[in-house]
Amino acid sequence: MSRYDEMTLPLIDLTPWYGGDPDRRAEVAAQVDHALQVFGFMMVVGHPFEDGLVDRVRAEALEFFRLPVEAKRRYSVGPGGHGWMPSGVEANAGSDGIDSPPDLKESFGFGPETAPWEGDVAGQEDSPTPNLWPTERPGMREIVSSYAEASARLADDLLEIFATALDLPIDFFTSRCSRSPWQTNLNWYPGREAVGEVAEGQFRIGQHTDFGTLTILDRQPGSGGLQVRRLDGEWIDAPFVPGSLTINTGDLLARWTADRWRSTPHRVLPPPADEPTEELVSLVFFHEADPATVVEMLPSAKVGTSTYEPVTAGDFLRSRIESITVGAAG
Repeated sequence: MSRYDEMTLPLIDLTPWYGGDPDRRAEVAAQVDHALQVFGFMMVVGHPFEDGLVDRVRAEALEFFRLPVEAKRRYSVGPGGHGWMPSGVEANAGSDGIDSPPDLKESFGFGPETAPWEGDVAGQEDSPTPNLWPTERPGMREIVSSYAEASARLADDLLEIFATALDLPIDFFTSRCSRSPWQTNLNWYPGREAVGEVAEGQFRIGQHTDFGTLTILDRQPGSGGLQVRRLDGEWIDAPFVPGSLTINTGDLLARWTADRWRSTPHRVLPPPADEPTEELVSLVFFHEADPATVVEMLPSAKVGTSTYEPVTAGDFLRSRIESITVGAAG
């Protein structure tokens, strides 16, 4: 199953990819290639997430976010950190050079417990920060880690599809992302009755692009939900299909493909005034390349026309995180 409409996000069924037939796999890869050229976003079904996984993770995330602020403050970190990010520490629109109020969300972030990439780049600080698991929720670590584990497996599958789409060896991307410093964020978007007055230009998450290779998102429908900017500049509400995951290209992968694939601006609308109790929880897996990976023009005829200097993945990611940190210099 695939549905293409140049006006909205495509829906792609990954089932034929897992079936193993080369021709059907090539069809899936071609659909993905088209989606990432036109939108930089797609929704996928036929993925291997087990039934009930996201519901369990979302329920556990809500239990954490509903703890008293005094309790959550013990786990407070800044953007990109492994713990609780309170409202007010991020302004994602800063990554697009937009001066905006802080985003209206709370997040709990976590990443790999170990750093298999350590020592790849001499003198660089690529060691993981500890995950600050809340003692108030003793089962949280196991429950939410299951989402990251499933997402990491799906990310490897998607990277193989990407390589196939670009006529590269199937392990081209996975071999350069096998020691990924991935980040999972559980994002809580409180309702208007909780956040109070919303400033002009303030969003649950302001306009931005993602930074790494790809993002895997499980989201809820809502009036204050995800919007994506089309090529013609119009912002559209992302459609919602139960059971689907939303996938998008990050800045690093767009750069790798010389912009054949788009890293598309997107945002999450402010909490709606006419639905003051609407709260949403999104589960977000940010996949990254190994910090030492040098990202340069792909050895493929299927690349875009942009020209970029080579960058090291770890340096690139750090610079992008700094751009969204409220109060950061630069």
